[in-house]
Amino acid sequence: MTLRLVIALSLAVGAAACSLAPAYRTPDPVPPAAGYAALADWQPAAPAETTARGSWWRVYANPALDGLELRLEPGNQDLRAAVARLQQARAQTRVAQSGFYPQVTANGYGNRTRTSLGSPRFPQTEAPISNDFDLEADLSYQLDLFGRVRSTVNAARATQQASAADLATLQLTLQAELASDYFGLQAADAQQQLLDRTVQAYEKALQLTRNLFAGGAVAQADVDQAEAQLAGARTQAADVHLQRAQLEHAIAILIGENPSTFHLDPAPLDGTVAPPAIDAGLPSALLERRPDIAAAERRVAAANAGIGVARAAYFPAFTLTGAGGYNDVQASQLFTAPSRLWSLGASGALTLFDAGLHRAQSAAAHAAFDEQVADYRKAVLTAYGEVEDSLAGLHQLELESRSEAAAVVATAKALDQAQHLYQAGATTYLQVVVAENAALQAELSASNIQLRRLTASVTLVKALGGGWQAPAPRT
Repeated sequence: MTLRLVIALSLAVGAAACSLAPAYRTPDPVPPAAGYAALADWQPAAPAETTARGSWWRVYANPALDGLELRLEPGNQDLRAAVARLQQARAQTRVAQSGFYPQVTANGYGNRTRTSLGSPRFPQTEAPISNDFDLEADLSYQLDLFGRVRSTVNAARATQQASAADLATLQLTLQAELASDYFGLQAADAQQQLLDRTVQAYEKALQLTRNLFAGGAVAQADVDQAEAQLAGARTQAADVHLQRAQLEHAIAILIGENPSTFHLDPAPLDGTVAPPAIDAGLPSALLERRPDIAAAERRVAAANAGIGVARAAYFPAFTLTGAGGYNDVQASQLFTAPSRLWSLGASGALTLFDAGLHRAQSAAAHAAFDEQVADYRKAVLTAYGEVEDSLAGLHQLELESRSEAAAVVATAKALDQAQHLYQAGATTYLQVVVAENAALQAELSASNIQLRRLTASVTLVKALGGGWQAPAPRT
């Protein structure tokens, strides 16, 4: 009963403990552009990193990409490591929470001793052999009067939440990387297809030129130019093949497969595929949803709690102790009422001189808080910058796509005209080579722009913190 009373008293005192940490509020981030601030829907952001982001990649309507994305989470080793880090953070929170409760230990022993009859300390009236049996439970509890444990728990919990946001950030980053790599692979397949057709066309052109040279219709220079052009196209085709292999290997590593045995069948990117429309939303939603910003904010909260831990060190530490159990010389009598024992006690300790240790620890805690605030504001700035870059990129690449499409049509017409003039003997083969190279480069450039547009849209989704359903209008 006495031991239960001590435990209950300890918990009551701990629950009433105050915290010396400063009252926490989310740091004011760098404000957005004036156009954003003028929006009627602007409101302060609150972290929402736990909001489900869903399978955002499905907006691209690419079944092969859907299948790869589903293999990412169970297979990626970086994600497994991040999950393990989150589990460690959760365990550290439980470690900190254990400070709210007393520590109770049990110990027991049994001794049978024979004392020398010749010992001057041996009473001749007692038996030389004696027994000693003991079974006790000891309690120790440091009162959290000044919130050291409470602040430690708050810091650990905030760190755990930051680890969860880090995991969400990594997951989103890897999903975006996988999508970008797969679109790159599809673009490489489309370019490989184009270059293979080009090589076949150049081989036929070279054979035709050789036949014309054999008949005396053209000079040796035309044959040399046709051979050089064919060799150049083959070189480009080999380089694209290498790029495709490297992208395939990168995808294999992302989903946890062996690159040596992993293979994806060619799936050329359709030239008509355009990135889906993505609503950037309000800046407040950006701050709420980006997991890296949530992680930075939680680290500010952890540093704020760390100040409370440092402040608590200035005050005395009070400890309650208690013990209860049984002790007897006869094992058969150990658990009887006369063998019971108990003790209660309290102690206090206050550091009177530490050569500035506590002051330095407090200064370090405040500096750590300032560091995390700066990191948080930088994360906000980075978020604004990434969204603006992606939006600008999508806009400019759309303009480039239109102009390059016109270039593809124009170079195709120029090539057709050059081939007719050459066959009529009205021009040299050099003009055909120039026209063919221009047409090939225009088509390759159009393919690259299409890939860049898709990649920019993926980057925008990542910059926005993933995909989500539009929120219901506020009333």
